[in-house]
Amino acid sequence: MPSEKVTRIVDTRVGDPGAIAAAAAARVRATSPLGEHGKAMIIAADHPARGANAVGGDPNAMADRFELLDRMCVALERPGVTGVLGTADILEDLLLLGVLDGKSVFGSMNRAGLAGSIFEIDDRFTGYDAETIAAMGFDGGKMLTRIALGDPATPSLLENTAHAVDELNDRQLIAMVEPFLSEWQDGRIRNDLSTDAVVKSVTIAAGLGRRTAYTWLKLPVVADMERVLAASTLPALLLGGEVTDPDAAFASWGRALKQPTAQGLVVGRSLLYPSGGDIAGAVDKAVSLL
Repeated sequence: MPSEKVTRIVDTRVGDPGAIAAAAAARVRATSPLGEHGKAMIIAADHPARGANAVGGDPNAMADRFELLDRMCVALERPGVTGVLGTADILEDLLLLGVLDGKSVFGSMNRAGLAGSIFEIDDRFTGYDAETIAAMGFDGGKMLTRIALGDPATPSLLENTAHAVDELNDRQLIAMVEPFLSEWQDGRIRNDLSTDAVVKSVTIAAGLGRRTAYTWLKLPVVADMERVLAASTLPALLLGGEVTDPDAAFASWGRALKQPTAQGLVVGRSLLYPSGGDIAGAVDKAVSLL
C-alpha cells in the first residue's frame, strides 16, 4: 500500500508541480561533499532508470518506487551519510519529502545504455545535464563510462563524457566519472574487474575533458587497490556494487579507504537492500569505515 510519503508526493506533482523547483531553491546545501569525518558517504539509487532493478534473486526489487523511497529515507537519516546520487524522478521525490537538507546531491546523467540491451555501450545522456544540475543547486553529475575496445560506440561515449566533464568543470561542479573496461561475452556486456583493467580504465577516464579541476572518479573495489588508486591523483569514491559477502566487502572497503586519493563510498543496493534486512545497521557499519 502507498505510504503517506507517496500520497504527499503524488498530490504535489498533480496539483503543484512548481513545488519541486521551490523545494530545490529552499534546500539547505551541504558545505562540502565530505562529512565531519572527512569522507563522503553517498547513497546511490540511479539503477532503475537503466532498467537494472534486480537485487540478489529478486529481478524487480528496485522497481517498487514506494519501497525504494522508504528505504532511502531510512538511509539518508543515518548519521554520517553525506549525500545521494539519483535520476531526476528520484531526487525530485526526495526534495518534496524534505530529506536532502545538508546533503550533497549528484544527478545521474547518462542512462540510455539499458541493462541487457544490444546497445548497452551506446550510453547516451538521457538524464541530467550540467545546466539543470547547476540550476537545481546540486553538487555535481555522474557519468557511467564503459570502455569496450571492440565496440564502435565507445568513441562517441568517451566524447559525450568529455563534453559533460567540460560543462560541469566550467560550472565548478563535480564531474563524477565511473569507468569500466568492458567487453561483450555471450551477448552481454561484462565489466573486467581485474586490477590491470581497472587501472587502465582509470588512466583513460582521468584524461577526459579540457580541464579536470572538479573531476572525481567512482571506482570499483578490486584486488590490489593500491595500484588502482595510484593510477591518478584525482579524488576517488569507492563503488559498493551488489555484495554477496558483506563481511568481506566491508573489509575490502576499509582497506581501500586508507589510500590517499580515496575520499569515501558511493553505495546503493548493498545498503538499501542488505541481506539481513537491517538498512540502518548496514549504513551505520559502512559509515564506521570512514
